[in-house]
Amino acid sequence: MSMIWPEVRKILQHQLPESVFNLWVEPLRCLAEDNQTLELAGPDRFFCSWVADHYLAAMQEALGRLERPGIRISFRVDPDLADDRAADEAGVAGGGKEQLRLPQMPKGRPRIRTLHPRYTFDEFMVGESNALAFSACEAIAAGAAEAEPCVFINAGTGLGKSHLAHAVAHHLYNYSPSTRLCCLTSQQLTAELVRHIRSNTMDQFKEKFQRQCDVLLVEDVQTLSGRGKTQVELAEAVDCLLENGRRVLFTGAVGPREIPDLDDGVRSRLAAGLVTSINPPDMQTRRLITRRKADYHKLILDEEMVEYMAEKVRGDVRRLESAIVGLKAKANLRKAPPTMAMVKEVVATVVVGGDDPGLSAEAIRDFVAAQFQVSVDELQSKSRKKDVAFPRQVSMYLARKLTDEALAGIGKVFNRDHSTVVHSIRVITEAVARNGSVRGQVEHLTDKLKQRQK
Repeated sequence: MSMIWPEVRKILQHQLPESVFNLWVEPLRCLAEDNQTLELAGPDRFFCSWVADHYLAAMQEALGRLERPGIRISFRVDPDLADDRAADEAGVAGGGKEQLRLPQMPKGRPRIRTLHPRYTFDEFMVGESNALAFSACEAIAAGAAEAEPCVFINAGTGLGKSHLAHAVAHHLYNYSPSTRLCCLTSQQLTAELVRHIRSNTMDQFKEKFQRQCDVLLVEDVQTLSGRGKTQVELAEAVDCLLENGRRVLFTGAVGPREIPDLDDGVRSRLAAGLVTSINPPDMQTRRLITRRKADYHKLILDEEMVEYMAEKVRGDVRRLESAIVGLKAKANLRKAPPTMAMVKEVVATVVVGGDDPGLSAEAIRDFVAAQFQVSVDELQSKSRKKDVAFPRQVSMYLARKLTDEALAGIGKVFNRDHSTVVHSIRVITEAVARNGSVRGQVEHLTDKLKQRQK
C-alpha cells in the first residue's frame, strides 16, 4: 500500500497554523488508501464535517502536489471510537456546548480529542527562552493567587505556544475537572459567533463566554485581524471574565501591537496583562529537547550525537523531532544502532544547506539592499527617505518572516530597537494586504531568498 496520507500530512503541517494542524489534522486516522480513494476517520460527525468543509480543498491541493490529483478523499467516524459517539453528539457536536468546555463534575470522564496527547507540562523543555511563558501558564492552570489573570504568548512556528496552551487544558482536565474551560482558536470563535448570529441565539453565545467560563483560552489571535464583530464580542467577554476573577490565555504568531486591523480597545485588552515571547531555544535547551525526543522514540544517542544535533538543528523545535524521526527510520532500515554518520546524513536533510543554519537577518538585509540598489550603510542610517525606508522595512519584515531571530536581534542588524522592527512589520503587513504591487515585490523577494537556500 502506498503511503499517501503521511505525505499529505507533512504538506499540511507546513501550510496550516500550528494550532489548526494540531486541532483538526493530527486527530485524523487513515483507515484505507489506494490509487482511487483515501479514507480518513475522525472522532465524531461534527469533527468530520468541519474538516471536510474547511480543509478538504487543502488536502486535495496537497494530493495535486504529490501528482495524485485523482484520489477521492472521504471521511467517516472512527469505528474504534463508536462507543463514545453518543457522548460526542450529546456534548460537543450536537448540544451547542463549547468544544473543550469541562462540565461541572461529570459522572464519566469525557474525552478531549483535540488536545495533543503529548502537549503537557511534563513534556515541555524549559529554558531561558521560554521560562517566563512556562511559569505564567503553570500559574494559570493551577489557579495560583499570584497568577497574572491575562497572559498573551507570542511565538513563531514550532516554538511551543500551542504546547503550553494545550498543557493548561490538560492540567485543568486532569486536576480541576470542575473548571469550565473554553478552549478554541480565534477562527473557531468567529465560526461559533456566525452560527449564533444566524440562529438568532446571541444570548447563548454571551452566556457561554461571559458567564459560564472560568478559563478562556484562545489561540491564533493574529487571525482576528479585520474581524470587527468577533473583536467586539471577545473584548466584552474578556472584560466580563477579568472583572469576575476569571483567567484568560491568548497565543499568537505576533504580539498584540503587531496585529493589523485590530480595534484599539481590543489591542489594549490583549496587551493589558502579561505579554511574553518564546524565542528559539538556546543550546542547552536544544540538548534537553534532543535527549527527550530520542528517549521517546527509543533511540540511544551518545553525547557527541546529541551535541551535533543540538548545534546544527536550530529554531523550530519540530525540526529537531523531524531529525529524530528520520534517524530512527534510517537506523531501522539499516538494522543497526544510530551512528554519527547517520546523524550527519539526517541533519543534512533537515537543515537547509547541510551545516548552514539558514538565513539570517544580516543576510536578508544585504540581499534586499542589493535588490533595491541601496547600500547597507544607508539601511543602517537614520535616513527616512522613501527609497531607503521602504527597503529597510521590507528587510525587517522578511527577517521576521524567514528567520527565528528575536525582534531585538533583527533591530540590531539595522541599528534600531525592537519597537522600530514592530512598526516596520505592521507597515509591510498592511501594505501587502492592500497593495498588489507591494505584495508582488515581497513575494518575489521571498521566493528568491528561499531559492538561495537550496
